[in-house]
Amino acid sequence: MNPTWRALWIRKPVAQAADEAQRTKLRRTLGPVQLTALGIGAIVGAGIFAAVGSAIAGDVHHTGAGPALVLSLLLSGLACAFAALCYAEFAAMIPVSGSAYTYAYATLGELVAWIIGWDLIIEYAIGNVAVAIGWSGYFVSLLTGFGIHLPPWLTNDLRTALADPAIVAGAPHIAGIPIIFNLPAVFIVALITVLLVLGIRESAWANAVMVAIKVVIVGLFIVLGAFYVRPENWTPFAPNGWEGIATGAAIIFFAYIGFDAVSTAAEEARNPQRDMPIGIITSLAVTTLLYVALAAVLTGIIPWQQLNVPDPLAVALTFIGADWAAGILSLGAVIAMTSVLLVFQLGQPRIFFSMARDGLLPPWAARVHPRFRTPHVTTILTGVFVAFFAAFANIGEVVELTNIGTLFAFVLVAIGVIVLRRADPAAPRPFRTPWVPWVPLLAVVFCVYLMIQLPAVTWRRFVYWLLAGLVLFDLYGQRHSVQRLARGARALVLAQAARPLAIGAALLAMAAVWAPFAEASGAAGSARSFLALGGGIWVLLAALAGLAAGLWRGRASALIAGLAIGELTVYRAVELLRGEAGVVGRLLGGAAAPASVTLEWGAWLLVAAALGLVAAGLWPERSAQTAAT
Repeated sequence: MNPTWRALWIRKPVAQAADEAQRTKLRRTLGPVQLTALGIGAIVGAGIFAAVGSAIAGDVHHTGAGPALVLSLLLSGLACAFAALCYAEFAAMIPVSGSAYTYAYATLGELVAWIIGWDLIIEYAIGNVAVAIGWSGYFVSLLTGFGIHLPPWLTNDLRTALADPAIVAGAPHIAGIPIIFNLPAVFIVALITVLLVLGIRESAWANAVMVAIKVVIVGLFIVLGAFYVRPENWTPFAPNGWEGIATGAAIIFFAYIGFDAVSTAAEEARNPQRDMPIGIITSLAVTTLLYVALAAVLTGIIPWQQLNVPDPLAVALTFIGADWAAGILSLGAVIAMTSVLLVFQLGQPRIFFSMARDGLLPPWAARVHPRFRTPHVTTILTGVFVAFFAAFANIGEVVELTNIGTLFAFVLVAIGVIVLRRADPAAPRPFRTPWVPWVPLLAVVFCVYLMIQLPAVTWRRFVYWLLAGLVLFDLYGQRHSVQRLARGARALVLAQAARPLAIGAALLAMAAVWAPFAEASGAAGSARSFLALGGGIWVLLAALAGLAAGLWRGRASALIAGLAIGELTVYRAVELLRGEAGVVGRLLGGAAAPASVTLEWGAWLLVAAALGLVAAGLWPERSAQTAAT
C-alpha cells in the first residue's frame, strides 16, 4: 500500500493513550456512585417519557409493538448489554475522555477514529437538540398547569409556527420577518452550559439529585399503576407480530442511549480501571429493569392503541383518574430531561477535547479553564451550537439521526475489542469482555439489525453527515495529526495539476444551480432551476467543499464534493421523472403533475461539474510533495 494511504490507518498506541489519562489536567472527583448516576441520568429521559408511546402504538410511518414492547425493550437492551461489555473493557483499559473515538484510534486507525468522533456529534450534540426541544414542551405544559402561559412564538420552532397562521400573526415582526424561536429550550441549554463550565463535581452532584428524583417518580408510576392493571389489555400480546416487535426495538433504542456517556468522564474518575465498568454496566442494568416494569404496567392499564401521544405516561395516569400523579409525572419528565441534557452536554466537549489533543481539531479545543479545570471552550461552543438549533429546529428533523449514529458507534467499538485482542493480547485489561469474539460479534449483529430497521432517509442523512466530516478531516485533521507528524507521514493531497480542474468544476456547479434544471409541460408551469426546485443549498455547500479542495489541495474533499453533487442531481432528476403526481407538481409549481418533464441544460452542467471534481480527486500525483498547512 502507498505510504500516504497507509498513514490513514495510523493507530495511537494504547500505552500513549493511557499515559495521557494519567497526566490529565481535568479534576478527578467521580466515584462509582456518581458514574452510575451519570449513566442513569443520560439514559432515563425523553426516550421512555415520549418515544415509548410511538413504539407501542405505531404511527403512519411504522407499526407498533403493542404490549409486546417488553420484548422490544429486551431486544434493544440485549444489544446494549453486548455493547456495554465492550465499552467496559475499553473504558478500564484506556480511561480517556474520548470514549469510542479514542477506542477506535487505538484499534482501527486514525481515519476510523475521526469518523466515529464526528459520528458521536450526532449522539451527543444533535441528540441534545432534540432533548432540549422535548424539555421545552414538557416545561410549557407544566407552566400551563400553574396558569402561566408563554406566547406561542416563544415556545415553537419556525416550521411548526409557519403551519399555524395564528402563531405567525401574534409574533413580533422585524422588517416583515416574524420573530419565532423556542425560548425555554435556549434557556435550559444556557443554564446547563454554565453549570458544566463551573465544574464536574458540582455538575455530578446536581445530576445525582435529579436522577434520584426521576427514579422515584418512575417507581411511583410503576407502583401506582400496578393496582390498575387489567390483564385483558395484554391481549393480543403482539398485535403486529415480529415486525412490530423489531420496529419497536429500533425506535425504543432511543430510550437506552446514554450509558456510553459514562466513558466520556473517564479522566475525571478517581479509579477509572475499577469504577468505569461498574458505572456503565450498573446504569444499563438498573434502567432495563425499570423499563420492562414500566412497559408492562403501561400497557396493562390502558389499551395500547391509545398511546400514540407525546406524553403516554401522563395520559395513562389520567385514564385511571390519577390526575394528581399525572402532574407529578410531568414534573418528573422535566427533571429527567434536564439530567439527560447535563450528561450529554458534559460528554460532547470531552470528545472534542480528546480530538484536539491528538491534533485533529485546533489546539484551542483542548484548553482547560485554569480555575475550574473544565474544557470550557468546547463546553461553551457546544452550548451555543445546541441552543441555536434548539431555538429554531423542528424535533422531527434532528431526532432521526440519533439512533443510527449511536448504533454505528457501538458497532465500531465491538469490532475494536476483537481487533485489539489480536493486535495486543498482552496489554493490561482491568476488565475483560467475556467470551470474545462472540460477545462483540453479537453486539455487531444486534446493532446492525436495528440499524436496518431505520428508514432509508435516515441512512441518506447519516452518510452525508459523515461525508461532511471527512471534508474537515481532509482539509485540517490529517495535516495536523500528532501521530502523523511524529512519524513523518505525509497528508493525502490533491495533485498540483488537478487544482485548476477542481476550482473550475466547483465554480461551474455554483453557476449551474441557477440555470434551468427541468422544464414541465401542462399544469405545472415552465422551467425551474435546481435552486428553485429545492435542495440547491446543498449543491452550493458541496461546491464550496470542491472549491476548498482546489484552493487547499484536498483530494478527498474533491471526490466527496463531486460524488455529492452527482448524487443530489440524479436524486432530484429521478424524483422529477418518476415521482408521484403530488411531488412533481409541488416541485415544479403546479397543483398537479405535468404532462411531461424534460431535463434542461442546467442538469447536464451539474453532471459535468460532478465528473470534473471526481476526476480531479482521482488525478495521480507524479512526484512526492508535502501538503502545505
